[in-house]
Amino acid sequence: MAHLNKIKKIKKIRLHQEGTHILITSAILLILINAGLYWGIPCKVPFYICAPVSIMLYLLMINFFRCPIRLFGNDTEKIVVAPADGKIVVIEETDEHEYFHDKRLMISIFMGITNVHANWYPVDGTIRHVSHQNGQYMKAWLPKASTDNERSTIVIETPEGHTVMARQIAGAVARRIVTYAEVGEDCFIDEHMGFIKFGSRVDVYLPIGTEVCVKMGQRTVGNQTIIAKLK
Repeated sequence: MAHLNKIKKIKKIRLHQEGTHILITSAILLILINAGLYWGIPCKVPFYICAPVSIMLYLLMINFFRCPIRLFGNDTEKIVVAPADGKIVVIEETDEHEYFHDKRLMISIFMGITNVHANWYPVDGTIRHVSHQNGQYMKAWLPKASTDNERSTIVIETPEGHTVMARQIAGAVARRIVTYAEVGEDCFIDEHMGFIKFGSRVDVYLPIGTEVCVKMGQRTVGNQTIIAKLK
């Protein structure tokens, strides 16, 4: 099902709701630390060093929690869009053992610390499965991260009857995966699927024979880059 009300792409930036508490708490903490140094609390790190470092650190956090408002703007029928900003690190056929128990085409996007960490639904459809598995925190670009790291799995059935899986994977730094999907709900390209805090990866599992529209090492823009076309 395609959105009929998509007329143009929106290029506004806002801060993601998942960062609200962290940004407020961090701001208060950094202000207290720098105020203490300014007013003479003994410390090995002088105020004139701590202050600029604090500002840089806070700006990095703001950059991390930025959340662009994007519309795909085109027909979404049989289209698979990138669920995240990042870089394509895997394009391969693989056996998926947790849900499908068969061979699937996997496309993986690695998100660096400077990328937007909001995640979008890769296809229009109905959510058929949502689960969360605890696990390790290996570096997200490693092959075993898909099966061994903490992860959330979302399975979507498209209007054409295809079944697509999106898997949010924690990395060596990421310690919290947020997933908004609920079983039985309709979902659409342009909607947020979730958020992963501080470095991570998203895998998309597609039916064998799906046309791949990206290549290894290619940079993706979430909800904008077409990564595949379903049959």
